[in-house]
Amino acid sequence: MRVEMEQLKHFVVNAGRSLGLSLAIFLVTISGAMASLAKPWQLGTQDPVSPVAVRIFEFHDYLLVLITIITLFVLGLMVYVCIRFRASRNPTPSRTTHNTLIEILWTAVPVIILVIVAVPSFQTLYYGDRTYEPDMTIKVTANQWYWTYEYPDQDITFDSYMIPKEEIDPATQTYLLSVDNPLVVPVGKKIQILVTSNDVMHSFFVPSAVVQIYGMIGRINETWMQIDKEGTVFGQCNQICGIDHSGMPIAVKAVSPEAYATWLAEAKIKFAAAPAPIRVAGGTVNE
Repeated sequence: MRVEMEQLKHFVVNAGRSLGLSLAIFLVTISGAMASLAKPWQLGTQDPVSPVAVRIFEFHDYLLVLITIITLFVLGLMVYVCIRFRASRNPTPSRTTHNTLIEILWTAVPVIILVIVAVPSFQTLYYGDRTYEPDMTIKVTANQWYWTYEYPDQDITFDSYMIPKEEIDPATQTYLLSVDNPLVVPVGKKIQILVTSNDVMHSFFVPSAVVQIYGMIGRINETWMQIDKEGTVFGQCNQICGIDHSGMPIAVKAVSPEAYATWLAEAKIKFAAAPAPIRVAGGTVNE
């Protein structure tokens, strides 16, 4: 008996140590993943970079708190009912069939909860739908499998391709996300985004800015974004669009208004002088 107890004690101690070590590694992994851009097995959302994203994430946290309160309340009721009305305490069960107050409460309370959820939900949906009097417009055209960005007010058009794996610089670039020509925008400006497609259905998706809109041939869909932090945010086409669906990353580079003006001047020369690249299997050739 003593031997069995010692073995059990040894097992519990080792299991506790293993569990503690696993938990520590898990927490370190979570903290590292949430401190930067999206990583494999990341928990939580990316850092918001736009007013719409801030509202969406605040609404997410609001719902999380509300759902937690409801869950705890229902759990408390279930525990109370299990204890208060257990068979040993109520050998002769009640045959009550109606209770006006309870019936009013279980009808009215869910309605009130839905209103509490609906009001901020509709406000957020309306705010993120579109912007009036935007500071600039960008037209995004999806292709199999790259993006074409057009600045109608500046007469600039260029293509954005994923950088092939063999050309990636590990120090500054990320495979499947980095592109040769990112979409450059000024910080703090309201940007109208017009999205269409040249072939099949695609989706322009930038999670940290909460931009998600479909591009369909023969149709122009509208959304907007405003990047309030300098830096590069990434997205991808999240509509399965063919064999190279994974090769359609989106890189949005937000810069200061001064840096944007400099880039604009250089882009007008660069994209006016250089012929559009043609990507073929095994490399790139010019027209």
